[in-house]
Amino acid sequence: MTHKTKAVVLRTVKYGESSLIVTMFTALFGLQSYMVKGVRTAGKSAGGKISFFQPAAILELEAYLNPLKHLQFIKEYQWAYIYKSLYYDVLKNAVATYLIEMIVQTIKEEESGTSLFDTIEQTLEYIDQHEAADILNIPLIFSLQLASLLGFRFHGRYQASTPVLDLQEGLYVARAPQHGFYLEGEAAAINSQLMQIKDLAHAKDVQISNINRRSLLKYYQQFFSLHLENYREARSYQILRTVLQ
Repeated sequence: MTHKTKAVVLRTVKYGESSLIVTMFTALFGLQSYMVKGVRTAGKSAGGKISFFQPAAILELEAYLNPLKHLQFIKEYQWAYIYKSLYYDVLKNAVATYLIEMIVQTIKEEESGTSLFDTIEQTLEYIDQHEAADILNIPLIFSLQLASLLGFRFHGRYQASTPVLDLQEGLYVARAPQHGFYLEGEAAAINSQLMQIKDLAHAKDVQISNINRRSLLKYYQQFFSLHLENYREARSYQILRTVLQ
């Protein structure tokens, strides 16, 4: 039996002489791995097909689902969205690469649902459609949204009585905790502002220096490592920090 669903390509692995194993996050079934045959050959029948399976590609699939098998098969695929600049713009590509790696590092097979897929899809399309000034805060906003969708988030807000953000507890508190995992000062205040952003169109409204962006990215990596077992720091985070200099 086949099902139609949207999917975002996360990563690919070469298989045999002409095939790929493609990991995707789907709207209906969460994380899935698909065998895609014959897309790496030089013949006319395969021409251009491999471009469908670049990381961050958003596709419409008609795919088979066998719950007893780890590897599924695709009957048909086509673009759900065609990027205009994401793959060619250095900043956009760095931001998208960070998003994709965060998804790979955090999402497990059993985690699905349209709200998570919609957040991924809308964020990638927003990056593609907007200028640099509009997307500088997107890695921070997405990190907060992803944490919330995965079941952990920050609570409270920055104010005189609670000026410290405890990363381990995910809570604004009155004084710095002894464990050492916390934010204070300007970074804590900016994070409180970012927490209020619900619409990506308002992401640019929070004024942040690149120094503070890089600092918050570092703390968010720490936040994920404190709340997800076996979480490894995203390698693309370092690339993004460089781009934001």
